[in-house]
Amino acid sequence: MSENLTVGERVAWYRRRRGMSQEALAGLVGRTAEWLRKAENNRAELDRLSVIRRLADALDVALGDLIGEPTLLDWTPDSGTSTVPALRAALMDYRQLTPILNAPAPDAEPPNLNELAGELRTVFDAYQNSRFGFAAGRSPLLLADALLAARQYEGDERIRAHELLALSYQASASVLTKLGEADLAWMAAERGLAAAQETGNHAITGSLFRSVAFALLSTGRHEPARSLTEAGAAYLQPHLGDGGGDLLSAYGMLFLAGSMAASRSDDRSTTRAYLAEAEDAARRLGVDGNHLWTAFGPTNVAIHRVNTAMELGDVQIALDLGPSLDTSALPLERRVRHLLDVARAFNTSGRTEAAVATVLDAERMAPDQVRHHYLSRQLVLNWVRNTHGKPAFELDQLARRMHVVG
Repeated sequence: MSENLTVGERVAWYRRRRGMSQEALAGLVGRTAEWLRKAENNRAELDRLSVIRRLADALDVALGDLIGEPTLLDWTPDSGTSTVPALRAALMDYRQLTPILNAPAPDAEPPNLNELAGELRTVFDAYQNSRFGFAAGRSPLLLADALLAARQYEGDERIRAHELLALSYQASASVLTKLGEADLAWMAAERGLAAAQETGNHAITGSLFRSVAFALLSTGRHEPARSLTEAGAAYLQPHLGDGGGDLLSAYGMLFLAGSMAASRSDDRSTTRAYLAEAEDAARRLGVDGNHLWTAFGPTNVAIHRVNTAMELGDVQIALDLGPSLDTSALPLERRVRHLLDVARAFNTSGRTEAAVATVLDAERMAPDQVRHHYLSRQLVLNWVRNTHGKPAFELDQLARRMHVVG
């Protein structure tokens, strides 16, 4: 399907393919036919994932089918011309499954672990700077080298190699999630967790719990993500006392992932409880850190308070917290993701000019991220659809740069 469809238009397209009336579909999701008519005609906002997920379930389609993910990753000088397909090929290479099928040559020299760690930093830093094309292009070789190292080293070096392999898979999962490649992200996160369990490192295992939880969220599986939060936290809690910043950050981020899952399930009490647990971990950490590339700390907890408020429909809470929140100490990816929630809050409250200005600010900071996130795509599409006559010049140019109009 074309990228140039709003969520409401996609709902209408799939509903007709299923041969369902508006009355029938609206009844399945507990809404009125009039609400669905407005949603399909872009006169009612469809920006809460809990609602979109119910529509996807009723239509028997994937969440990504309705929010328009994945989208084509543009070629740029930064990304090159070998991106997601190359990463897909790396993840689906059967030789990764077992050394029986791909045993290294006896005289093969294993990758240098310090150099491997440096390449991992390069990929994660690119991700946190919203350079998703670059990160996607570098990930296949990183995974290949990390896997080779994990199979060739012994003793303490083998443990370190598995730590690097686990985090390499996590970096791939993070990039793929941002690009809407939910199934590939799940594959990478699952393999990363398997590698982490070979290390005995609770912080890295906790970090991969978080990665799996976000992969579940990206496929719309909110209840399993919430269950993983509980199980993962129970595993990590006995080790928090001597785990340092890495473990505390992984633990806090797990609860932030859980808070998103709970809010997308319309569970206010669990959302509050998870945010409180994350806030306690951030207070114990004491700073806006970036242990294991988590960007965890008090400000990231505040960002998630805004995000979950929007998912729960508490727009005024998001407006009270979001616009004034200072995110300057955090990586670019976090800052821009927060701006998209602020834009959504402005838009929902009828402050369209402020919403457009916020998206433009976000695009100036990280065009790749804004281009690929469903929130910004849907906001811009709805603004264009609801404009009588020709859109304003800035909005028209933004829509063209994002490739959401012809």
